[in-house]
Amino acid sequence: MKISARNQLKGHVVEVNKGQTTAHVRIDIGGAIVTASITNEAVDDLALAVGDSVTAIVKASDVIVGKA
Repeated sequence: MKISARNQLKGHVVEVNKGQTTAHVRIDIGGAIVTASITNEAVDDLALAVGDSVTAIVKASDVIVGKA
C-alpha cells in the first residue's frame, strides 16, 4: 500500500490493550514507545499482536512541542 503521509514510524507492537470500543497499541520505535489509539475493529481487521512489525502513521497537520 502506498500513501502520501510523511510521518511514518516503523516499529514493533509491544502491547495491545482493548477497551470497550478503542484499543491502545504500544509500539517500540527504536527505544521510544508510541501509543496509537485505534478501534477494536481495526485491531481485529489487522490481526495485531505483540511482536508484529508495523508502521505508525501520524495523522496531524500540526505538532506542538512544549517544555515540561
